[in-house]
Amino acid sequence: MVKESAGDRLFDIINYILLAIVLTIVLYPLIFVAVASISNPAAVVKGEVWLLPKDINFTGYEKVFANKEILNGYMNTILYTVVGTIVNVGMTILAAYPLSRKDFRGRNIFTALFVFTMFFSGGLIPTYLIVKDLGMTNTMWALIIPNAVAVWNIIIMRTFFQQSIPFEIQESAQMDGCGNFKILLRIILPLSMPILAVMTLFYSVAHWNSFFSALIYLTERDKYPLQLFLREILIQSNMQDMIQTSEESLAKTIMEAESIKYALVIVANLPILMLYPFLQRYFVKGMVIGAIKG
Repeated sequence: MVKESAGDRLFDIINYILLAIVLTIVLYPLIFVAVASISNPAAVVKGEVWLLPKDINFTGYEKVFANKEILNGYMNTILYTVVGTIVNVGMTILAAYPLSRKDFRGRNIFTALFVFTMFFSGGLIPTYLIVKDLGMTNTMWALIIPNAVAVWNIIIMRTFFQQSIPFEIQESAQMDGCGNFKILLRIILPLSMPILAVMTLFYSVAHWNSFFSALIYLTERDKYPLQLFLREILIQSNMQDMIQTSEESLAKTIMEAESIKYALVIVANLPILMLYPFLQRYFVKGMVIGAIKG
């Protein structure tokens, strides 16, 4: 056991203090939103709520779950996230695996072409025209196909395959008669759980939080994802469908609006917050191995 010097102890103390400050800055908004969603909205507006709920009520959640559009948007978001993530991860694997193979001729050229698209794209209008010509507007595929793969994620996964899985294993499998797809399914993927977890989390969070593509390509409200309804409430204050104001005072309307905002933020982000603990053990390892090597 090496004895720590006074300088080492001072360094650790400073690190703990800085980390505690960062943790407080990151964690407090999450706690506040959760507490505000079950507190009396009047107390929230007056600034009386800090860390503990006051006059607990669930009016916001009742209003959210009573609205059919919100529930429909929730189901749409789940569908878009699940299908989109499957497509994204599958396409990323199919692009990264060949680029990681030493015996794949021209892999550097293809990598350069992929990287080129990270810095230069056709732009919004040409992309919209292509999506429209393909007949994908106002469909789920308009939200998935144009963003089916991210080049940066291909590079991370390719680097993981190169650095973490010895090429000799693949050569041995080839000598035993395995083809490329069999090697990918039986050897590469079972050894790549950390990076697959990272990609799943990256893509699923991106789909869950996405609203701009839906705003551009979707016109029917029954196909809207949850984030578009959240946008309407938080940005446009479009709440007439959830609050009956004809017989209510303006003050009560504002109070209920505040309650609904916080409740909807919790409802919209809870699934992603619940997903992360299951992927955490793979997440750090996958990020470190896939991002800093190669």
